Amino acid sequence: MSQYLTEKVQEKRKAIDLSHHLSDLSRARATSPLKGLARYFGRPDLISLAGGMPNEAYFPFAAISGDALVPDSFSLASNQSESSLSWFWKLFGSRKEKTTSISIPKYPATKDDITLKVALQYGTATGLPQLQKFINELVGKIYQPAYSDWTTLVQTGNTDGWGRAVTTLCNPGEAFITEDWTYPSALAGSAPHGIHPVGVLMDDQGMRSEELRKLLAEWDESVRGCKRPHVMYTVPVGQNPTGVTMGLDRKKEIYDICVEYDVIIVEDDPYYFLQMGSYGAKLDRASQAMHADPESWLSSLAPSYVKYVIDYQGRVIRLDTFSKTIAPGSRLGFYTCNPRFAERLERAGEVSTQAPCGFGQSLIAQLLTTWKYEGYVRWLQGLAVQYKSRRDFLLDALREEFHMQVSVGTTSSWKGCTVYTASAKPKTGSSRMLEKRAYGSKALFSLVPPTSGMFVWLKLHFENVPGFQPDEEPNTMEMKLWVKLAEAGVLIGPGRYFASDQEDASPVDGHFRIAFSYASEEDFTKAVKIFGEVLREFFQEQ
Repeated sequence: MSQYLTEKVQEKRKAIDLSHHLSDLSRARATSPLKGLARYFGRPDLISLAGGMPNEAYFPFAAISGDALVPDSFSLASNQSESSLSWFWKLFGSRKEKTTSISIPKYPATKDDITLKVALQYGTATGLPQLQKFINELVGKIYQPAYSDWTTLVQTGNTDGWGRAVTTLCNPGEAFITEDWTYPSALAGSAPHGIHPVGVLMDDQGMRSEELRKLLAEWDESVRGCKRPHVMYTVPVGQNPTGVTMGLDRKKEIYDICVEYDVIIVEDDPYYFLQMGSYGAKLDRASQAMHADPESWLSSLAPSYVKYVIDYQGRVIRLDTFSKTIAPGSRLGFYTCNPRFAERLERAGEVSTQAPCGFGQSLIAQLLTTWKYEGYVRWLQGLAVQYKSRRDFLLDALREEFHMQVSVGTTSSWKGCTVYTASAKPKTGSSRMLEKRAYGSKALFSLVPPTSGMFVWLKLHFENVPGFQPDEEPNTMEMKLWVKLAEAGVLIGPGRYFASDQEDASPVDGHFRIAFSYASEEDFTKAVKIFGEVLREFFQEQ
């Protein structure tokens, strides 16, 4: 029996001591002198003359309030016409939204009230108590951590969360493990500290476990120039940029390898609740069963690394954010991790952001405590349906614009994936296109439909561009095409930005990341038409 199964059947234990992973910077952090006074706050008999806190009577807000949408604002129907882009028309169209009013007063009416007196004052890096309580309920019910002393801590979004985590764990000159395509800001945030990424090949579930084991087992410090990595940064659900989703068995495999080689996993999971399943043709969608209630929907989601059947040691630092589920401008997220790491991350927060913005904390805390756990989960389920409809609409539009051949990938990061390969579709009555049927049969790009997240990841087949020379400067073709698209009015993400090693990026296979999260249905249709025209011209006339 493997060790994680042995641990599962036993009573939950505390996280093991992993403090040897802390960086020199993290070890040197002491409690902020002024923040150390906060332990005395809250005593009713205390007269505080120590802190430089403004008097709340001078805050220019007597209360803040808003009209919040109700948790069931978005339909759970799988019908494209009923649910597609309904948020857009509700927010910007003529329909009337169902709302409930929320308000945060300056002073409390009861001891449990969220107030501006507290929210707008200097606060601790742990966040508002009411928000902490809700987050703990959410983590306990949904993620179900495997060890007994798990801890949560607020941060200002997952980019900040990773920035604190990587400097807490890594010293300058060290490397961290990640997918071979990954979130650019995670790379940019670590680079100035002299901490660099090492990519691992992916497939239809993200990072490949056998490739991870090979990397760690064959690590040669004399060749690599640094010691074997002891930290992994991963986006396992809605992997950015590829959109793939890692299941339970793969996570167990990777976790076991990380235990064997003593690697800490930083799980950046902003798209966890935007899991949408596989893409199918329009006719197939009508028969797809929807989960009747939020709890059955939650149980269908791929689990987090912190789940009780995986992280029995407390070696995962999970990053959650409200950016994708409520609003990016709130700049609010949270860690779930073992208490030793949480304490060090808190020390880092005390002398940087101190705490997330009080306006954002108070409004979101009031919203969540008004909705309650059940209401928030219903909201999340509605969002998942909306984003699934968006993904389906964009992929349908691409299938209308191009001829798509479906196959199973056999090489590289798409091994085992269902791959859609696009070629030009001759226009009826166009003599120019009809004369180029041979050209039209050549692959222009390939994609794997995303199963989570907000993006479609395209691979361009530049080897089919007339006169293409594979020895030319890497990514020249990708950027040429990207500029043509931008000048034609469509802006998408250049693939090179997402490469864990830009120097090793292939000059033959360019990539683009296309977001389906924001534009209107009309703009999607227009953008795909422009994309088709520019791409056909580019592959024909180069």
